[in-house]
Amino acid sequence: MKQWYELLFEDYANKYDKEVYVQGTLGECDFVEEEIARDNSLKIIDIGCGTGRHAIELTKRGYNVIGVDLSENQIKRAREKAQEAGLTIDFQTQDARNLPFYGEFDLAIMLCEGGFSLMETDEMNFEILKEATKSLKSKGKLIFTTLNGLFPLFYSVNEFYKSAQKEGQSQCKECSFDLETFRDHNTAVFEDDSGKKMELKCNERYYVPSEITWLLKSLGYKKIDIFGAKLGAFSRQDKLTAENFEMLVIAEK
Repeated sequence: MKQWYELLFEDYANKYDKEVYVQGTLGECDFVEEEIARDNSLKIIDIGCGTGRHAIELTKRGYNVIGVDLSENQIKRAREKAQEAGLTIDFQTQDARNLPFYGEFDLAIMLCEGGFSLMETDEMNFEILKEATKSLKSKGKLIFTTLNGLFPLFYSVNEFYKSAQKEGQSQCKECSFDLETFRDHNTAVFEDDSGKKMELKCNERYYVPSEITWLLKSLGYKKIDIFGAKLGAFSRQDKLTAENFEMLVIAEK
């Protein structure tokens, strides 16, 4: 039986690219460049790359990037976009819980969750962190965003989704937050690229900073920094607070 995140992206690439939460690519790539001191010799893996927005932009800037995603449809669109831009990028259909890479990359990015926090169990989410770590060189760096578990302790996730919804884009309804599992359960309503109306029961895991820190330390990371994540404007100056819906994590071996 396919999981909700597999069904969501079966035929949802073109309209996905129009969603408000994927419009911060340029600023996010600016931040990535700063974090690696604009060193074009470094090799990057974009895990959960979707339709390739970060991989394509970083390739335009001269970086060697591989993009992987579980969705064949998303990868197909990523390859089309790269070709349209006159770029050669290695986009692969891969499961982030079982990647075929060992010590190959200087940097791994997982932005806009990139699969992490979408899995149905905490163990599967941890597998993604383990596999990302395995793919890195001995002094590699991991940059990712994830849902901030402090937010639903003080604010309504349901109200946040309502305020973020735009006409003609996906909608979220019947949202509830489970304080025991720190999972948001909701129904996503959207129209796929074929014009078919879809409703999917979804759930995502929120993490508090101490959980992320412990998970990463258990994988051998020596330096872990966590900040608030603002769409298209990542910055080390943004201290994480309960007001941030997402957090930005930077981990170094």
